[in-house]
Amino acid sequence: MNGSAGGRQTRLWVFAGVAGGLLLFFGANAHLLYVALDAQSECVDHIKMPSEKLPGQFRAAKSAC
Repeated sequence: MNGSAGGRQTRLWVFAGVAGGLLLFFGANAHLLYVALDAQSECVDHIKMPSEKLPGQFRAAKSAC
């Protein structure tokens, strides 16, 4: 009878570990999804014409603004 109680306790710890790992996994993915959707950047100033050559300035390949 003692072996059965120990096995049940071990199974409980394994279940708790797996459940905790799954919660951590899904929580981290939910956080990454939230940050990705929340961090949509707005249009920023950039060189519009390819002929403008200013040091330290970049031009968008395809401007959405």
